[in-house]
Amino acid sequence: MTVNENRNGRRDALVRATAADGLIRCMAAVTTETVSEAARRHQTSGTVSAALGRTLTGTLLLGAGQKEFDRLTVQIECDGPVRGITAETNALGRVRGYVREPGADVPLNEAGKFDVRAVVGGGMFYVTYESGFEIGLYREPYRGAVPIISGEIGEDFAYYLAKSEQIPSAVMLGVLVRARESGETYVEAAGGLMIQVMPGADSATVSAIESTASRTPHTTALIREGARPADLLQAALGDVPFEVLEEHEVGFGCSCSYERAASLVSSIDGAELESMLREDRGAALTCHFCNETYRIDEPTLAGMVERSRDGRV
Repeated sequence: MTVNENRNGRRDALVRATAADGLIRCMAAVTTETVSEAARRHQTSGTVSAALGRTLTGTLLLGAGQKEFDRLTVQIECDGPVRGITAETNALGRVRGYVREPGADVPLNEAGKFDVRAVVGGGMFYVTYESGFEIGLYREPYRGAVPIISGEIGEDFAYYLAKSEQIPSAVMLGVLVRARESGETYVEAAGGLMIQVMPGADSATVSAIESTASRTPHTTALIREGARPADLLQAALGDVPFEVLEEHEVGFGCSCSYERAASLVSSIDGAELESMLREDRGAALTCHFCNETYRIDEPTLAGMVERSRDGRV
């Protein structure tokens, strides 16, 4: 797992909390370095960095509280220039993700900000819950799907929760991307929060939260000032008291490895292995999620070819 530590020395983190006797569920996260790492690995444009960062953060929040060996995947299949965004998280707080067109870009919006809505466009928003996959105890996954209603991503997470899981929610996701004099962009702040209203919640409490949340400063503005996840919740909930259930570190992390890459190559048909050895004198596999490339050298590939031949005898 990649360790993501903020420039102030504090690592990215996520908090789970409850309010109103458990009838309000709250999650908040600071993900600045997590998003920075993803943008660096995929060499994303400024607009795509914002879109990918919001998706990674929203996926972490939606997956908060997963059990060991659970996995949650969010897929945005869209007709905008980015064409698609995928993010995946697990119970350990690791998240990884990629986009189909990392260099896609669009003009700034009327407010002079990166236009995430335009780079995403319309399409479908999918959420898949899986359990036990990594240890071979695979169960039938649950998959929910709703149309993209906004393209701003935070609103699309909220729409998914309302329509697919029947949970009214407020979702605020922010990624502040800056440009250096050289034109290179970087992530200065990223994070978000999710507030879910369970059946039976007091209407006065819900109204108070809605009022406070609507006046809350931008998430990234608070994070730039040093806010931690619990501070984000405090700002959004105002006078409504809440109880922190759990706080843990989060970060960009991928499950790929050289061993997995080598195992995948060795499973290829023998004739194709021989062709790779003859024409390329080796093999190279690049992970979609983290953009890491694993190279199988000529002697190793030759050994795989030999073992394949032995297996055909």
